[in-house]
Amino acid sequence: MRATVGDILLVHGRIVGQNDRTAEVVEVLGPDGGPPYRVRFEDGHETLMSPGPDTVVRRRQEPTL
Repeated sequence: MRATVGDILLVHGRIVGQNDRTAEVVEVLGPDGGPPYRVRFEDGHETLMSPGPDTVVRRRQEPTL
């Protein structure tokens, strides 16, 4: 997995009824864009994260002119 600052990590729920969560990558701590990442969730909570196979990277959208 590779991510850059500003990318969104989509973490799929692991059990029935658990909602997906999204977190913005605010810092990349691993080599070459690899984990761990410092992320910020929708509620403002920040943590270090080494995503598992239930996580997808959504690339940040570059603004169009």
